[in-house]
Order: sequence, then C-alpha cells, then structure tokens
Amino acid sequence: MLMIGLAGQELAAHEHAWLRAPGVSGVLLFARNFASREQVTALIEAIRAAAGDEVLVAVDQEGGPVQRFRTGFTRLPALAKLGAVYDRDPAEAVRLTEEHAWVMASELRAIGVDFSFAPVVDLARGNAAIGARAFHADPWVTAELAQAYVRGMHLAGMAAVLKHFPGHGSVAADTHKAQAIDPRPLEEIRRDDLVPFAQCIEARVEAVMMAHVVYPQVDTAPAGYSPKWIGEILRGELGFPGAVISDDISMAAAGVAGGVGERVHGHLDAGCDLVLACFPDVVDEAIAAVAGRTPLAPARLAALRGTIGSTWESLVSNPQRDHFIARITALDADEVHA
Repeated sequence: MLMIGLAGQELAAHEHAWLRAPGVSGVLLFARNFASREQVTALIEAIRAAAGDEVLVAVDQEGGPVQRFRTGFTRLPALAKLGAVYDRDPAEAVRLTEEHAWVMASELRAIGVDFSFAPVVDLARGNAAIGARAFHADPWVTAELAQAYVRGMHLAGMAAVLKHFPGHGSVAADTHKAQAIDPRPLEEIRRDDLVPFAQCIEARVEAVMMAHVVYPQVDTAPAGYSPKWIGEILRGELGFPGAVISDDISMAAAGVAGGVGERVHGHLDAGCDLVLACFPDVVDEAIAAVAGRTPLAPARLAALRGTIGSTWESLVSNPQRDHFIARITALDADEVHA
C-alpha cells in the first residue's frame, strides 16, 4: 500500500521498523540516498535484508532534469531530445528511444532497483514541472515514442510506469507548489492527453501514476483522489488492469484532502494500489493510516518486480551497451550518430 522515502545513505534504526511495518510495500530512492553506485547498491541490499526480497525498490531515473543516480551511471538526455529527433527522422527517434530506455533500465536492474517511474507521457505543452521531461506536444508522437520506451524497459527486465494520468502537460501550474486546475472538457482530454496512455496500455504497461491535477469538468477531486478517473475511466474505459500509484502525498496539490492520514485514505479509497510517502517526516503518520486496512493483493504488485538483470560487470562488458550510450549521449550535443 505504501512506498516510503528514507532519510539518508544508510538505513537508520527506526527505518528498519518502517520497512517491516504492515502496509509498507516498497521504497522510493532519491538523490539524498545516493553517493556512489557502490553505496546505493549496499543500501538496496540493506533494504531487502530488513524488509524481505519481495519489497519494491524504485527511483525516478527519467533523464534530463530528473535523474537521481548520476555519478557512475550514464547521463541520460531529457526525453524532449528524442521528440526533437522525431521531427526530422521518426524511425531514428524510435530506435534511440528504445536504446535510452534499455540503458536506463539495465543499469538500474544491475544494482537491484526494480523499476523507475518512467516514462513521462504528459504532453509537452508548457507545464512548468514537466518541461523537457515530455517527449512531444503531439499526442500521437508521444504515444509512439512512449511505446518504444516501454519496449526498451521490458527488454531490460523492468516494468514501466506511465505518468501522470490523465495528463499533466496541458495545465500551467506545478503541483509540487500549488493546486493545478485543468478546465478542459473530457472529450478534449480524451482526444489529446489520454492517447499515449491508451496506446501504452495496449502495449501491456504495468503501472500508471496519477496526477494531482483537478479536472473540474470531470470531477472536483484531483485525479489521484477520484474514483471516476481511476475506476470509470482508467480501469473501465481504458481497460487498465495493472497497478495504480499516487503521486507524492507531500506535494502541495495533495493537501486538498487534509492531513497525511486523510491523503493516504483518500488515494486508497479512490482506487490507488500504492501511495507514495516520499519524505521521512510523513512516514510515521502514513504507516499509522494504513494499519488495519485490508492488505493489497500480491498479484497486483508482482509485475512491478524486476525480472532479468545482469551484474554490473557483465553489463559494462557488453559492446552493444557502449554503442547505445554513444548514440544517446550524443543527443545532448545535438548529434545523432547513425
């Protein structure tokens, strides 16, 4: 039910207790948890030793402005660079997108991370928080590139998480800092923002993260608190069978539900399977909030666990990896090598 954040680069004594608490399903790592590849690998091993092998370990490793692990990992270009390639060479953009995803996912799997919260499928239409994190403004281009990204993740043994449903790219406000309201009618959202979600659901994506955005012509509650968006539209209309994940309950836009406990219950009652409690100062209250709730069916989360994965040593000896890295890192120099 909960994915929690930890304070530092080693497990504190009280965090061992958090990891064993009923309702804690996983950990989301951040830059504050990272000093080196060796250190974060040891931290992941300690998490699994404390919580068991079934615990989920995740990170935001999108590339561009959002990449939590940097030193010792490939510096990934922003997804917008792939969209720019698409405008001049669609087939090459699809190839590069698969390679970007495979490099990202294979590196994380090699150190024991189950999944990254990726790809972003919001449209590149001016949102302050999304920016270069989005592939493209066109929903069908975004859908094609997102499907390629999902394929690359799957080839590396990693589940994919689409975000932020039903689309965060077309509203200006940053939900980290303020409430965001998107006044468009549902038909317009269906025509634009829902397209990449629908296309990737058909490609068997494993999870979807909800937006903290309010779409008042559909529901007065933010999407992550909305049974209409989750139950009727995502699961009913789009037929999504996988895991539904909230965005972070510490974000300003999540506060409309009330305190920490109300936010947790609001997401779970609306149909979220996992609730993100990313900052340590909310974890105690979040754990207290899920006490006594019916545990989540294990099958819903099973698909999020990493599958195949090489050791770091065998990964770096793969010449295909070197080729992919050369091609994708060239994007930051506006070069694309065929």
